[in-house]
Amino acid sequence: MKVAIVMGSDSDFPVVEKAVNVLKKFGIELEVRVLSAHRTPHQALAFSENAEKNGFDVIIAAAGKSAHLPGVLAAVTILPVIGLPIKSSTLDGLDSLFSIENAALLAVHIMALKYDVLKEKLKEYRKQMAAEVEAKDKALKY
Repeated sequence: MKVAIVMGSDSDFPVVEKAVNVLKKFGIELEVRVLSAHRTPHQALAFSENAEKNGFDVIIAAAGKSAHLPGVLAAVTILPVIGLPIKSSTLDGLDSLFSIENAALLAVHIMALKYDVLKEKLKEYRKQMAAEVEAKDKALKY
């Protein structure tokens, strides 16, 4: 198993470090990165798009405040992305939790790790969703 831990800021590392230590204790291969959904979006997207090809099995994305990072990463990979809300000064981190919790396809993503058929179905489902959004966008233009 290979895990990517991505945080939006190095100030999140004290929280992330606990997960790093546990993963190391269990001998799990990992990579820790600082990639921001707002300040380095292209790098974050490229990392996530290539995560499966680079041997990762899961991405843990730590983010505070608006907590866009898990969603941005999940948008371009079929790997499960686990959002880790970081306590912020706003609402004591509750805002981060609410921003992250909307991962409706997480169960399908986890199952897709083991079943190639589900991976293909998930890829096709994402294409269909994108096509629907593009059609709606086109319909609104006048």
